Amino acid sequence: MFSRTSVLIAGLATLGLLAACPDDDEPPQPTPADDDDSAPVDDDDSAPVLDDDDAADDDDSAPVDDDDAADLSLGELCFPEIWDPKVVGPDYEQFAMTAGSHCWGTNHQDITGVERVVFLGDSVTVGVPNFGVDLKAWGWLPAGAGTAETEFYRNVLVPALVTRFNLEPPTTDIFNNWYGVDVFNGTGLFMSSGDFSICAKWGARNDDLIQDNTQIEDCIPEAERDKTTLVIMTSGGNDLASLTGDHIDGVDSTTTWAKAELITNQLRDAMEWFRVPDRFPNGVHVIYGNMYEFTDGTGETDSCDAAALAGFGSPPPDPDLLAEQVIWIQEQYMSIAVDNGMDMIWMLEHFCGHGFKNHDPRARCFRGAGTPRWFDLSCTHPNAAGHAAIANMFLSVVDE
Repeated sequence: MFSRTSVLIAGLATLGLLAACPDDDEPPQPTPADDDDSAPVDDDDSAPVLDDDDAADDDDSAPVDDDDAADLSLGELCFPEIWDPKVVGPDYEQFAMTAGSHCWGTNHQDITGVERVVFLGDSVTVGVPNFGVDLKAWGWLPAGAGTAETEFYRNVLVPALVTRFNLEPPTTDIFNNWYGVDVFNGTGLFMSSGDFSICAKWGARNDDLIQDNTQIEDCIPEAERDKTTLVIMTSGGNDLASLTGDHIDGVDSTTTWAKAELITNQLRDAMEWFRVPDRFPNGVHVIYGNMYEFTDGTGETDSCDAAALAGFGSPPPDPDLLAEQVIWIQEQYMSIAVDNGMDMIWMLEHFCGHGFKNHDPRARCFRGAGTPRWFDLSCTHPNAAGHAAIANMFLSVVDE
């Protein structure tokens, strides 16, 4: 038997969407900051490495042809392999969004002249290191979960952004290794180094951006706001897990809808903070991701051995209602991006088919034999190839 919960319903709901997964080769990976400590990866984790100048140009998304674009839906244009007009899912096009020609995300900003880069959000952005030991007995990660710090998407992005904008890179010395993780606090080892800052944290939710905590203001103090700033963020996965928990516990629909609205309002308030007039006199650019899932649209959480540790257990009594709410939340993420002139990358759509049912031809997003997995053994975090894919999505949006 399988259960339909949390992030997986975030996908299950959204997978039917106009979502689909690109075909052909895997996404390129900009050159990491430092390869000396990289751990070897197996076939499922591998991703090709390209030079910075090629990273955003040589990808496997379907390019947008201006002559044909007007006649195609977003699903047909960017996610043709599993797009299904008969399956209910998020309608991004109702918000008059603009897809990037690369199809990795939207194109609402002309990102130039960046002087400072800030990373916000949750553990996907912080990164989860590979401890090399089995910690399941303590309710934590199994052996093999996690990723070498050189392969975290934020660290993969650093040299590419340094090259593009002539930025000062973070330091790597033993006393100030910005690239590492403080595993006791779930944060980066150091908040700021060079022209880069990170305030993301394990377990963070949307309310940690400016409401219950102050990730944004911590990382962007007033003295730094005269610099043209690029903000890169993943946030919302832990919010969806909390919403799913409420459904499993039998919380009534009025309350869960109120929570869904709160989740999106918290993100909207945080993004509107960036658009207060004169707050960033030289401009601020913001890119964030939507939420992915690891079952490739099947809802079979037991496809990942550590699913129970990740909180995926009993199914909700009304999975259709949960799916409806998750679809609505994903749509609101797009609405917020459009309303604030920001960009969103399609993590859900592009991770579809790279989860734990990647070799099952019955899966909703099966992409063919040999399709690599992009999740690590924790079920919910990207492996090296997944981090490379996320880096490429963000970088493609930056470059266009």
